[in-house]
Amino acid sequence: MTRIGVIDYGMGNRRAVEKALEHVGAAPKITADHDELRNADGLVLPGVGAFPPAMRNLDALGLPELIRELTGHGTPLLGICLGMQLLFDTSEELGGAAGLGLIGGEVTRLNAGSLRMPHIGWNEVRFERASPLTAELPSQGCPFYHVHSFAARPRDPGQIIGSTEYGERFATIAARDNVLGVQFHPEKSSRHGLRMLHAFVGLCAARSSRVAA
Repeated sequence: MTRIGVIDYGMGNRRAVEKALEHVGAAPKITADHDELRNADGLVLPGVGAFPPAMRNLDALGLPELIRELTGHGTPLLGICLGMQLLFDTSEELGGAAGLGLIGGEVTRLNAGSLRMPHIGWNEVRFERASPLTAELPSQGCPFYHVHSFAARPRDPGQIIGSTEYGERFATIAARDNVLGVQFHPEKSSRHGLRMLHAFVGLCAARSSRVAA
């Protein structure tokens, strides 16, 4: 079974992510233990809440350095919701904070215009380019469940895999090599979300096989 480390830093719906990963055939482990995360075939960084306290929690556990080290060696990482935002350089939320710096760009408030905030509910995601993360999904796109008030702005437009519209069109899937992020919640997005998680687990399994060969 493919071992997925669900990074536990006290924020996010870790149990829901764990159950969804189990459903698609992975062996997930919710943990902040450095050795257990090193031994995982892939990592998931969930998140619900605000950016600055999330980074403080990660820092207190010594996790940013470990995450950078492991992704630098090729371990696949999937950031979910706030977890996607944490992948970026900075956020303006609550006065601002530095992020993990794994994808270049910043996180700013979603320009929703007259629409209700936060953005909560199902929204159609349009796939801008091919990605292993979307390989099992309809090529044009499909709906996913969003809950957020801020949006990530990749510096390189070529790193935008999927976008959606809520007042403005914004990146809702981004990737740089083995680092991937989704603004929505695949674990709450029915069959399409499970297919996406299944594709991520497959990506982790393929990389693990290459390393072991």
